[in-house]
Amino acid sequence: MLQLLDQVDTVRKEVGRKLDHGLKSELGQFMTPSTVARFMASLFTPSSNLQTAQLLDAGAGIGSLSCAFLDRVTATTLPFHRLKVVAYEIDAKLRIHLEKTLSDYQSAIDLDISIVSGDFIEAAVKLIQGGETLFTHAIMNPPYKKINSASRHRALLREAGIETVNLYSAFVALAVELMETGGQVVTIIPRSFCNGPYYRPFRDIILSKTAIKQIHLFNARNRAFKDDDVLQENIIISLERGAQQGPVTISTSTDDSFSDMETVIYPFDRIVFPDDPERFIHVPTSPDHSHIELSPYVASSLSDLGLEVSTGPVVDFRLRDHLQKMPQPDAVPLLYPCHFMGQSVVWPKAESKKPNAILLNDKTRKWLYPRGCYVVVRRFSSKEEKRRIVASVVYAKDFSAPMLGFENHLNVFHAGRQGIPENIARGLCVFLNSTAVDDQFRRFSGHTQVNATDLRLLKYPSRDALTRLALWAKNQHVLTQHKIDKKVESIAWQKLTT
Repeated sequence: MLQLLDQVDTVRKEVGRKLDHGLKSELGQFMTPSTVARFMASLFTPSSNLQTAQLLDAGAGIGSLSCAFLDRVTATTLPFHRLKVVAYEIDAKLRIHLEKTLSDYQSAIDLDISIVSGDFIEAAVKLIQGGETLFTHAIMNPPYKKINSASRHRALLREAGIETVNLYSAFVALAVELMETGGQVVTIIPRSFCNGPYYRPFRDIILSKTAIKQIHLFNARNRAFKDDDVLQENIIISLERGAQQGPVTISTSTDDSFSDMETVIYPFDRIVFPDDPERFIHVPTSPDHSHIELSPYVASSLSDLGLEVSTGPVVDFRLRDHLQKMPQPDAVPLLYPCHFMGQSVVWPKAESKKPNAILLNDKTRKWLYPRGCYVVVRRFSSKEEKRRIVASVVYAKDFSAPMLGFENHLNVFHAGRQGIPENIARGLCVFLNSTAVDDQFRRFSGHTQVNATDLRLLKYPSRDALTRLALWAKNQHVLTQHKIDKKVESIAWQKLTT
C-alpha cells in the first residue's frame, strides 16, 4: 500500500501531459508531485484522543495529497480507527482518477469517501453560514488565480467575512473556518500572501485563528512544480486552529527532493514583528539576526525622515498621446526602469523601445514631479538578478527641464512630491543597496515585485546618519558592494563617523 503514492505520481505525469494547458491555466491548478505530497503529509502530528479523522482536500486533482495522508494512516503513524475524506474537484477527467485513487484504500482502512464535483467556495460558505465545523484535517494544493472584485466568488466570500484577492488564499481561509478547534491545515501556497496590503485581511485570519507551526521554503523558485514550469515562489505552511502561538519551525530545501533540508526553530517575534502594523510574515533563512534588524541606529520610519515613497504616477497607456520618442522643446524627461543601469541613470536612450519624454501641458502636469533629487527603486526585478532592491539617485543637476516624469513601474522616494536634499538621497541610496536591506526584504517577500508599501515598512538610519553615509560614499574612489555592506554594518551598531 505504501507504494500507491508512487503509482499515483506516474498517473499525475501522464495526465499532466494530456491536460489542456489553457484549461489548466484557467483553473489555476497544478498537480502535486509525490515528494511534495509525502512531505506535506509528514507535517501532521498524531493526536492520542482522536479516533475518527475528517480530512478535507479542496482542489484534489487526482488525489496525490489525500493519498499521502492515507499512506500515513495505513502505516499507523497517524493511528485513526476511522477516516472520512471529502475531496472537491471540478474537473470531470481528474475525478475519474481521484475516485480510483481513494477507493484503493477502502480494503485497508475504515474509510468513507465523498467526492464533490461542485464549487468549493460556494459549498464552504454555506457550511460556514450554517455554523458547521466539519473537519479535523485539511491537506491542500489550492488553485492559484486572481478573483475579480465584481465576481460571484468575491461576493460569496464577503458573506462569510473573508476578504481576499486570490483563489489560493480563499481556499485556505475557508479551510481554516471549517476546522474544529485543534484542527490541522497543511497547504502549499504562493509566498505572496506574506506581505503587501492586498493580503492583509488573509494574514489577519491566519494569525488570529490559527497558530503557525511550520513553514517550509524552497530555495529554488522553480523546483516545487518543475513539471509545470511554475516560477512562483511557494511555501508549505502548517497551521493549527485555535492553538496557542509558540515558536515556529522554519525548514528549507533547494528543491522538492528535500535531500538538503535544514531546520531551525525561531521565536514567533522573528516571524511576525510585534510592532509591524501590516503583520508581514517573515521567513528567516538564518538563525542570525541581520545587521540592521535589531539596530538602535536603524530605527527611523520614512515619516521620521520627512520622506515618502510612492509608485511612479505616469501610467503610459493613459497618456499615450503625450509621449515622445525623444526629447522635444515642449517635453520633459520620462524615466522608465530601462533608464536605470545599476545605480546609474542613462537618459535618453535612443535605442529604447520606450519613450524618453512626455509633453508638459495642463493634462500631464499633475502626473509630474518638479526637477529635483529623487531616489528610485524598480518595482520589478528579474529572477536572474541577485538583488531584489536596486536603488538609484536621480540628480537635479543632470536635467535642465522644469519637471520629471516617473513611469508606473518605478518607486520614487520624495518629500511631499518635491525633491529631497542631495546628501540624504545619496545616503539613502547607499543604504538601500546594502545586502542587509536586501536580505531583510527577502524575509517577508517571496516575489520579485518591490511595492511602495514594502519600502514604507523598512526601518532607516537617521537623517544625520544618511548624510554622513553620503559623505563617506562621495569620498570613495570605487564604491563596491563589499564596502557598502561593511559600512552599513558599522552604522547598525555604532554611530557613523566619516
